[in-house]
Amino acid sequence: MLRAISRPLTRVVDHYLPDPYVLVVILTLIVMAAAILFQGTGLVEVIDMWGDGFWSLLAFSMQMLFVLVSGYMMASTPLVRGILSRLAGIAKGPQGAILLVSVVSVLASLLNWGFGLVVGALFAKEIARQIRVDYRLLIAAAYSGFMVWHGGLSGSISLSIATPDHPFAEAIGIIPTGETIFAFYNIAIVLALLVVIPLVNRAMLPPEGEAVIVDPDKLTEEKTADTRAETPAEWLETSPFLSWIIGAGGVVWLVSHFATGGGLSLNVVNFLFLTLAIILHGSPRNLLTALTEGIRGGAGIVIQFPFYAGIMGVMTASGLAASVSQGMVSLANEWTFPFWTFLSAGIVNFFVPSGGGQWAVQAPVVLPAAEAIGVDTARAAMAVAWGDAWTNMIQPFWALPLLGIAGLRARDIMGFCTVHLLIGGAVITIGLTFL
Repeated sequence: MLRAISRPLTRVVDHYLPDPYVLVVILTLIVMAAAILFQGTGLVEVIDMWGDGFWSLLAFSMQMLFVLVSGYMMASTPLVRGILSRLAGIAKGPQGAILLVSVVSVLASLLNWGFGLVVGALFAKEIARQIRVDYRLLIAAAYSGFMVWHGGLSGSISLSIATPDHPFAEAIGIIPTGETIFAFYNIAIVLALLVVIPLVNRAMLPPEGEAVIVDPDKLTEEKTADTRAETPAEWLETSPFLSWIIGAGGVVWLVSHFATGGGLSLNVVNFLFLTLAIILHGSPRNLLTALTEGIRGGAGIVIQFPFYAGIMGVMTASGLAASVSQGMVSLANEWTFPFWTFLSAGIVNFFVPSGGGQWAVQAPVVLPAAEAIGVDTARAAMAVAWGDAWTNMIQPFWALPLLGIAGLRARDIMGFCTVHLLIGGAVITIGLTFL
């Protein structure tokens, strides 16, 4: 049944979904028009908001680009290639391949969302080198695990409200992760998705005649190899001496960070990947060769993230995001509040695809409403978090690093991901409402 549903969805998406850059330009125009029509904002004022916000995600854009290139550099080392190859050998046949990639992606995303994106894509590519399986669905399976990230250890909203002096501490105090990440309903949602996501992916597996199989040779990166050094400069480039020294410094910092209670963050994951890549590649030349190969897939990040920052600027400064949230939440009562909050967060996520940024926009609306209606604040916050994670399945913003590694376009996987949107949305709604 799911195969029958995913087949036409894949065709529709492939036919009508434009390149993500074109999509973000269209979204920009829609948001600008909505701010003018519904918020009474002037055209020049809207353009000012857009321009003022355009460069607000530069640091984050660099982080995401580093997710891509550092993960690629680490995965291209002989050691990691061997580990991925042996792990991929566990899968037997196309169904086993889809199930294994799905489970690995979910578990990695629960640990850290950036880690999940990179590991899922790299592991899917290794599977595709060994097993004849639809490559589009394999990469979609790697991305589908990303749906759970807000319910895991790197959930930005739950970690934010558990931090002293967070922006809304005066209104709601400190909410420990025992009431959010480790609450019964959240664990139940995560466990349900851990089962449902792999099974849905397996059920969408197309028949052999319709599968898109990629030539394994096209997925195999050229191995880097040092040439014989003939000059002092070439000796420095090909010697592992400098790599070992700077890599040792990175290891010392990581050990100190975790020993003193530091946790995983996007910067820490990137630093870990880069340190391992430096050490495992041995020489600077090998490392830089891998960097050159890996950075090719980062063009989408470079051009699109500033446009999403501009959209966020308009949505926030014009009050449009708050109006969307207020409109949805106003329909709620004590019983339906988590659902309407979840739905409103899913809509806002199309235009503000950043968990932290979305919380800053929606919290001033959701938190007072939850208090007035008598809904648990922690559950209200998690409804926003899950809504943000939910529509990532059809919002290509977060798929860009994974697609860059895989060498695919957004339209190649979004048909499959739409099925996850429908089924995952039902699972999350039940957990938020009834548990």
